[in-house]
Amino acid sequence: MAENSRSFTQLCACFRGCVPKRADWMSLLGLANETLTTPALMEFATRFEDQIGEDVYLYIREIFERNVARNDRFAAQLTELVAAMNDRGVTPVLLKGATMFATTARMRWGSRIMSDLDVMVLPDQIDATLDALFALGYVEHFLTPPTAKKWYIELKRPSDVGMVDLHRELPGPAFFYRSSGDTKPHFKMMPIGRGRAYVPSATYQALILIIHDQFQDSDYWIGNIDVRHLIELRDLVISPEGIDWDALAALTPSKLARNALETQLVALFRLLGVDVPARMRSRFVPRLQHRRRLAQARFSLLRQVLLPMVILDYRNYRTELGKSFSGAEIGGKWRLPKIDTLRFLLAFSREQRAGKV
Repeated sequence: MAENSRSFTQLCACFRGCVPKRADWMSLLGLANETLTTPALMEFATRFEDQIGEDVYLYIREIFERNVARNDRFAAQLTELVAAMNDRGVTPVLLKGATMFATTARMRWGSRIMSDLDVMVLPDQIDATLDALFALGYVEHFLTPPTAKKWYIELKRPSDVGMVDLHRELPGPAFFYRSSGDTKPHFKMMPIGRGRAYVPSATYQALILIIHDQFQDSDYWIGNIDVRHLIELRDLVISPEGIDWDALAALTPSKLARNALETQLVALFRLLGVDVPARMRSRFVPRLQHRRRLAQARFSLLRQVLLPMVILDYRNYRTELGKSFSGAEIGGKWRLPKIDTLRFLLAFSREQRAGKV
């Protein structure tokens, strides 16, 4: 456990642009592999090649170059499917990693490991989209059951390096996007090969990433840190467009959303050294949640011990849930989570998920 603690601290130091003292490169690279961040070390390795050892540099470069080749295939796959969807009168929305191919120079594609392409269309465009993708040779791999809160379908082809995840809603509970109002101003149309797709602004992309990790993946409740997505948030901050901090705060006015947002921003500041406004990383609950996540990342046995911290925001969650139903009053009195909810979170906290610590 102590070794994992040291590796995590040293890995974060690398992403801050510092060479760790007495680095255990085997353990550090092992953790980078587990968190899917090894190719993101390429910029660090190039800068400090003479200080990290030839074998470490060559390993990182090999992973980076292989990932560039893999993402080139993802780019070709995305270009093909966007054009096919456009031909059916559908202009898709690119989500998460898929946005990289529209907003990032190819020379930086190798830094991000991708597992699939996330694409969203309007509910009434699902049939036309599926017709287009089935015509390209895609077949259904997984379809959410009728009882699922969020509908999506995974589509695959033997020749591709990853699947297509087709959505009709943004990730996470819908009530987190209420404050956005009309979402159109948050997206811009961009060329993808001969086709066109909508891509979220850097600020809205940050919101989507945070809601996805904190609530769709339940990271806020069980105390996970998705290091790969934390790096993506850093890259959004330093991108030419940058993040509008005031706009991001306005998009998360509720207590629960604000706590989740600022928990990520505390991590962004503390772990990666990103210049986050002090007003968005100074409140008690987000700082406490960060300490909890940091402790769990270093000592995994604490994951179940600290799970009761879910009660810090459970009332806020019920309040938000209540507001999503017309006339419902779910918030109100303070109460503990249901037994089934605690059992779900306990089981979930025991899982080791790729990319997360």
